[in-house]
Formats: sequence, C-alpha cells, structure tokens
Amino acid sequence: MSFINSAHARERGLADGNQLGHANGVRMGQCEAIMQKAARDRAPSPVWDVRVLFVTSGKGYPYEPLDLAVINGLRPIVRELIIGNCDKDLIRIGNPKANVETLAARYRPDVMIVLEGMNLSLDVVDRVRHMGIRTAIWLTDDPYYTDLTASCARHYDYLFTLEVNCVQFYQEMGCQQVHYLPLAFQPEMFRPKPVPNGVNRDICFIGSAYWNRVSVFNQITPFLASKRIIISGIWWERLKKYRLLAPQIQLNTWMPPDQTATFYNGAKIVINMHRAFDDQSYNHNSRRITGASPNPRTFEISGCGAFQLTDIRDDLVNFYTPDYDIVTYASPEEMLHKMNHYLNHEEERKQIAMRGLYRTMRDHTYTNRLITMLSIIFGPR
Repeated sequence: MSFINSAHARERGLADGNQLGHANGVRMGQCEAIMQKAARDRAPSPVWDVRVLFVTSGKGYPYEPLDLAVINGLRPIVRELIIGNCDKDLIRIGNPKANVETLAARYRPDVMIVLEGMNLSLDVVDRVRHMGIRTAIWLTDDPYYTDLTASCARHYDYLFTLEVNCVQFYQEMGCQQVHYLPLAFQPEMFRPKPVPNGVNRDICFIGSAYWNRVSVFNQITPFLASKRIIISGIWWERLKKYRLLAPQIQLNTWMPPDQTATFYNGAKIVINMHRAFDDQSYNHNSRRITGASPNPRTFEISGCGAFQLTDIRDDLVNFYTPDYDIVTYASPEEMLHKMNHYLNHEEERKQIAMRGLYRTMRDHTYTNRLITMLSIIFGPR
C-alpha cells in the first residue's frame, strides 16, 4: 500500500513539475519577446561627459535597493561616477560627512547628487556648493516627511521630488529649481523570472498595514480567505479578522527585493494600495499635502510582468493607461468585482500584464529617470 502511494505521489509530482515548467516556459518566452520589443523601441541612452558624485542614503534596508538602482542607472550615462556613503553610524562616531566633503574636494565633480539626504549634514552641502559644485537631491518619501525635508530646500541647487503635489511646497520654501521626478524600477531586481514550486498565488500584497489599507482589507477578508493569497509586512495583526487570514500572512517581515519579485511573478493579481497622506504611522506631513503620484511599487509590479490592480492616483494616467496596461479600483466593492473578473478571465489578465511590462521596460527604468535629471541639470544630449 505504501509503495502504491509512493508511486502515485511520484507520478503526481512529475505531472505537477511538467505543468509548472511548461507554464514558466511559455510565460518567460512571452515576457522575453515583450522586453526585446521595449528595448528596440526605447530611445538610445545619451552619455554626458561629466563626473558625478552620488551620495547614497546611508540608511540601509529598505533604502539600499534604491541606492543601488540609482548607481546602476547612472553608470551607463555619465563619464565617471564616484560613490559617497552618507552613513548614520559614521555620524554617531564622529565622522559626520562619511568623506563626502573630502570626495567633493578631491574629485571636483560636475554635480553631487544626494538620495534622500536625511543623514547628510546641510553644512556639508553648503560647503560643497561653496566649492562651485552643483548639488541636487532626490527626495524619496514625499509627502510623508515634508516636515523634515522642508529645511533642505534652499541648500540644494536642484531639488527633485517623487510627488507632484510637493513641487509648489518646495518652491515656497525657497528652492529655485524644483522638479517632479518619480521613482522607477530596476530591471536587475524586478523583472520576469521563473516561479518556483509553491510560490503561485491568486492574490498578492506586500507592504505595511497602514490604517487605510487595513480598512479596505477588513472589507475584503471573506473573499481573500477563499483564495490562495500572500500578504507580507508589518502591523497586519491590526486586521479585525486577522486569524482568518493569518496562515497566509507573513507577519512583521521586510521582504527583500528578490523575494518580492518572486511573489509578484507568481501571483495572478498583485494589489497596489498607496499609503494615506494623513496616516499617523511614521508620518511627518503636518501640512497635509495629499499624494497624487504613483509609488515605486507601481513600476516594480508591472516590471515583473505581473497583473496590477491599483488604487487611483491622479497622476497615474501620465504613466499607464487604466484598463489597458494597468487596472484601477476606486472602492472595496469595485476592487472585489475586478479581482473576481480577472481571476476568471485569464487571457485578458495576461494581456494587460504584458502591456504593462512593455510600458514599464520602455519608459520607467531608473536610467530613464536619471536621463531626465541630467537633462535638467546639464541640458539635453
């Protein structure tokens, strides 16, 4: 009897493996064709004959992937790239500049680009500017940290914000050159890839349980409980019926990019839900500046070739076409309706996901964004 069961299990395992391998192969072939077309249709990357000093956030995970994305985006489009680290630990032990000022004095870059900048002394920025070196900062957490970032506006020659509604705010703070530049996705981290056995899900959400998200998920919990799902992030015990979903929740984890991309690839539907501008958790937005711009998750999900169901942001239409290469919802009821529809219309779902992949690979890489930044600072090439 045990031999029969073992043989049956082996046969079933082989059949499941063959099915998974075939599905992975077909999908990867489709994605590869889309990515090659996007590469052909993408405008050639210009190269600036400049030396750039890039100062990382120095904040560790989850900012490290952003640091790396900018580094990889800059390398192919500048003559020389120098990397400085703004490290919080070094600030504590008496080396507050992490050699940023020394690097600027030694190499005399044409521009110093700072990511996020919370750990870099503004006195250092002022002294670098006094050397005649242009300075730029790319703010990554607007509008949620505007109470803290307002002070830096006048200390940089160029300020780039990922939130369109913050442009006027920084102009009013005294910065003469303020530009809207959303984040993007890094193909080396977020891209189509084969899905390991056991990763496939109907629905995926990866992110923190801010209260606006909890409110929506409370309303869709019964539907989610009937599906194969993965939810990962902090604070999800806030759900009213947490125990109902607990077996499918990875609680209080910060999922690294490679694993995040794996789950995006393995999900039929990936939910994107932006953080509320007035949430009290880790929020420094006393002016209550609303959010209109898409978060980086928007580009990362579509960059994996995954079907994305996202809440509506006013500026989203400048990046994707709703119901063509991305799907939006305006209420929990509409969200439920669309999840049910697209779970039952596989071909339609896959076509939208492939169109989202094409748009993302063509238009929304970090190299695309940094070309825009350098065109503003140095003029187009």
